Amino acid sequence: MRKITGVKFKKTGKTYYFDPLDFKLEKEMNVIVDTAMGEEFGEVVIPFKEVEDDKITEPLKKVIRIVNDKDRKMYKENKAKEPEAKEIFEKKVKEHGLKMKLVEVEYKFDGSKVIFYFTADGRIDFRELVKDLAAIFKTRIELRQIGVRDEVRRIGGCGVCGRELCCTKFLNNFETVSIKMAKEQNISLNPSKISGNCGRLMCCLKYEECVYTDKIKSLPKVGATVKTEDGVGEVVSIETLKERLRIKFKDGEDTFFKKYDAKDVTVLKDVEVDDKITAKDVENEEDLRELEELEKLDKTEKSENDY
Repeated sequence: MRKITGVKFKKTGKTYYFDPLDFKLEKEMNVIVDTAMGEEFGEVVIPFKEVEDDKITEPLKKVIRIVNDKDRKMYKENKAKEPEAKEIFEKKVKEHGLKMKLVEVEYKFDGSKVIFYFTADGRIDFRELVKDLAAIFKTRIELRQIGVRDEVRRIGGCGVCGRELCCTKFLNNFETVSIKMAKEQNISLNPSKISGNCGRLMCCLKYEECVYTDKIKSLPKVGATVKTEDGVGEVVSIETLKERLRIKFKDGEDTFFKKYDAKDVTVLKDVEVDDKITAKDVENEEDLRELEELEKLDKTEKSENDY
């Protein structure tokens, strides 16, 4: 086991582990830590914790000091420079005729580098732009292309649930989300209802995936033939979490429906279900095309974590 302290450099960023040495740290305290990119200004989110050795990336960097007045002044000066840097960047982008949208500017704590985060459709040749910016700022320049998920995470906001966006509040990494998850959870396959503020599939579709996947394994599929106390019928819908089945029966020309607990029916003939979303799963073909595009973007778009 190793003693660590958890530090964040951005409100929406990941938590990184550092060796606290003998410092008496408290939550929300600002510290200067050693990183691969030099000294950084961060905030303590985990004052003290013991973790397994295999969960630590070696070598474990150290907390250098608790922030002093000089450090705080330097940090505030760097923040004050960012609006002007943004204006310069946008002006130079226009001059070079590049199609890119600036999301955020970040000065490294020691002033050794300025990072510009931007979004764009496809790859951008910004070599000449970097030369211009380096001549103006007299320091190293880094341009980092991020996805729309990261853009929205930095901007913040509220989701359709009325709460602060998950990506802004607590998500460290973006995991792949699929239309199949929405289908398994019996959520309406309407693009506007399963898309987040970023225009991509909502991250919360992933949260209960393992529960649904596990339960679905023990349940018959829609279309399966089952035996009940009232006779043989066909499964027409499933309440996955409740493990309830809606069964259709035919009595001559009459059709009636009844619900049963899955444990009270016997599967006579199950069916194979194609996970692919088809026209019968959506209201119209336009929704189908939009859903296919959403899934394609989710699989191909890079997150900031990939760079």
